[in-house]
Amino acid sequence: MEIDKAIRESDDRRLKTKYNNAIYVIQRALALYSIEEVAFSFNGGKDSTVLLHLLRAGYFLHRGEQSCSNGSLMDFPIRTIYFESTSAFPEINSFTHDTATTYGLQMDILHSDFKSGLEGLLKDKPIRAIFLGVRIGDPTAVGQEQFSPSSPGWPPFMRVNPILDWSYRDVWAFLLTCEVKYCSLYNQGYTSIGSIHDTVPNALLSISNSSGSKENFKPAYLLSDGRLERAGRVKKVSASASRCFPADENGMDVDSNQNSMLSASIIAVGDEILSGTVEDQLGHLLCKKLHSIGWSVSQAAVVRNDIDSVAEEVERRKSTNDMVFLYGGVGPLLSDVTLAGVAKAFGVRLAPDEEFEEYLRMLIGYQCTGDRNEMAQLPEGITELLHHERLPVPLIKCQNVIIFSATNVSELEKEWDCLIESKDSGGCLVPLKPYSTKHLTTHFSDVEAAQPLSKLCIEFPDLYIGCYRTSRQEPLVVSIKGKDPARVQSAAEALRKKFNPGAFSEIN
Repeated sequence: MEIDKAIRESDDRRLKTKYNNAIYVIQRALALYSIEEVAFSFNGGKDSTVLLHLLRAGYFLHRGEQSCSNGSLMDFPIRTIYFESTSAFPEINSFTHDTATTYGLQMDILHSDFKSGLEGLLKDKPIRAIFLGVRIGDPTAVGQEQFSPSSPGWPPFMRVNPILDWSYRDVWAFLLTCEVKYCSLYNQGYTSIGSIHDTVPNALLSISNSSGSKENFKPAYLLSDGRLERAGRVKKVSASASRCFPADENGMDVDSNQNSMLSASIIAVGDEILSGTVEDQLGHLLCKKLHSIGWSVSQAAVVRNDIDSVAEEVERRKSTNDMVFLYGGVGPLLSDVTLAGVAKAFGVRLAPDEEFEEYLRMLIGYQCTGDRNEMAQLPEGITELLHHERLPVPLIKCQNVIIFSATNVSELEKEWDCLIESKDSGGCLVPLKPYSTKHLTTHFSDVEAAQPLSKLCIEFPDLYIGCYRTSRQEPLVVSIKGKDPARVQSAAEALRKKFNPGAFSEIN
């Protein structure tokens, strides 16, 4: 069989692993259901084209080479479902019908929507399982496994997803290695095809043309960055709206927020901090950074490298703070449990994220080539990747929780700056009006200063007034902090009036 032979002769170890796993899923489905009980949803796109040829190979291997020794192109009895739409590209329709003729597909052509079409088809046919070309990262992939029952409200059938964990790179590696035909639109710069109303060639494949003639594009398989596969899908928001300040998307007016109070909590994950082996400097830096943009920090905690410990702390803090920041415990090691803890706090599972895997692949190559790259498992359905050109791997945001991968101050400085600059952050770190702070020192004892300071707090309840000493021998430092510089100045003057002239000196 030409597909199986092409893969076996390939030097691409990753592709072989993906192929073997997909064939296993197909053979398992064919063992559970009869040929009459399975169907294949084909839409002419690259993913379903891959699935078609995997099914051909899987069926061939399922029957056994002796009973199917010729490996005929026409020997494919699995029922094929095609939803023909007036908004589909003509090239997609023609490719689909040509493919059906080439491989002898028993094609049911439906003209209704997917759900209604399936309801009618399943009433007439004994179909119990449908093979789908769904991949992690697709809008419909959330919550799906390789075998997933249909969603509530849909006709009952088993969704079988053999290529669920395949990446963009895997898809094209398969198509090119097996030298099978695919829709011609992919040679014209289209990387992800929807309808004629929402799909254009991917601008990243544009070929510069100084003559001003028709714009040309490189083929889809030359897109080196698979996470930008859907860049050719037309956005439904206007260009002007996309340039607005990110906070507007959350219904927040920037100017009115300048005087708001937003709070954050900081969680460090690391047994090495708790044991005193490593001094935590990142928490101190994050406090300074948050203070510099007008945010307050309600708490900074350190928890063990334990999934439950992380989950409990995140669950406690995410509901009482506007943002929660985590660092430590991110990576492939046994102690790297932060992402699993965050997933548990939100009640979701960890699932492969194709876009994140593409970043890791570009960063570390194929050092992690298992069936699924464990480092690319992210909390499912709640994860956003915050991109920045200076970051080799994007930051991870799960609703109001942001996870830093930094392990030292310089790395955190860089990640923080990129977070502030990122257009993907959705306004989660909208800068507020900065704090105005005055620091005054005195040689009075704590006992002498206590009562006047207590009265000052009563007089200025809207300000933060705190005291500290760097040592018992050093002067007492009084900090007065607030959003209104005039109020801070008034509080400083009121404090001086409570003592003899010159009792307090202002320091920077």
